[in-house]
This record gives sequence, structure tokens and C-alpha cells, in this order.
Amino acid sequence: MTLSNPPTPLTLEPASLKRWTVRDYHKMSETGLLDPHERTELIAGQITLMAAKGTLHVTSLYLLVNTLRDKLGNSVLIRTQDPIQLDDLSEPEPDLAIVRGTVLDYATEHPRPSDVYLIVEVADRTLKYDCETKDKLYALAGILDYWVLDVKNRQLHIFRDPTPTGYTSHLILAEPNQAAPLVFPDCEIILTSILPPMS
Repeated sequence: MTLSNPPTPLTLEPASLKRWTVRDYHKMSETGLLDPHERTELIAGQITLMAAKGTLHVTSLYLLVNTLRDKLGNSVLIRTQDPIQLDDLSEPEPDLAIVRGTVLDYATEHPRPSDVYLIVEVADRTLKYDCETKDKLYALAGILDYWVLDVKNRQLHIFRDPTPTGYTSHLILAEPNQAAPLVFPDCEIILTSILPPMS
């Protein structure tokens, strides 16, 4: 017997879903309930799978990290794809975060919003999610400076002025413009320098 129509996937109402805390999330990882080979992050109490990284994503992230390290030296800590604990329900792993202090300052806990100078997500497949979901998450946490590097369209989205409902400032820059982190106005980055060469 063949079905004429495929079954409709079951969708649950958000109110019926269990919200996991950061503590729950860590316990699941420690006890092996989460597959260590799957990249996940905790977003608003939900464990989400992270998108695979394409070559454009990896190249742009390396270029950005190298540029920032050249310009900022050891005055800050630059973390890549490491957790930031925004609150008890969210622990995203942004592609890049500039935080205060040194690596040893975070030996017992991940950085909190008050430690963060800049968060950057590199988007080759995740532009809508980074600009329409993660922006609200970071704004609610009070992250003052949030960038999304759109590698396919060769643009930089800059989100500033956070409120509990989202950022009130969203600037989109295209080549050959440049930008600087809010806290480091002299650290000007030319957009072309952090994007792979055009093929």
C-alpha cells in the first residue's frame, strides 16, 4: 500500500516544549546524552544544531581573526566559536567574540555579556537566522556591538543600541567601506580584507 500524500510533520507549540537551563545543558554533555560529534548551542532554552561551516565561512573567519589580532594585539581576548553565557537559558557559540581579560579569567566560567566588547557571526548559510533571531537574543542580553558578516553578498551588518525587543540601529555596509568595533574606534577594518577574493 502506498500513501498518496506524505504525512505532515508534527509541530509542537512552544509552550509545550521543555526549556533547558545552561546547567542542564552542561550535565547532558558531561553524561554523554549529547553527541560529542554534533555541534550544538543552547538558545532560549532549546538545544539547536549548528550549521556546517563552508569554505567561505572558514576563510572569512580566519581573515577576521588575523586582522583583529594584528590591530588589537594582546589588549583583549579574541575567542572563536566558544561559548558565551548570556543568561540561564542561552549559551550560544558565536563565530568570534572580543572579550575583556585573558584566557585564565575564564578558567571556571564562560564570559558573560558584561565581559563582551563585540560578537561576530559569519553567515554563508545562516544570514536570516543571524539577523532575525540571534540579533534579538544578543540585544536582550545587552550586547552593545553585534556584527554579521554576510560572505555571499559581501556585506557587513552592524547592530547597535540594544533594547529588550531588539537593536534599534542596523547598518549594512558593502565594499569598499570599513568599520571599527564600538569600543575600539581606531581599529578600522576594510571589508574587502576580511572576505575571500572574488572568483
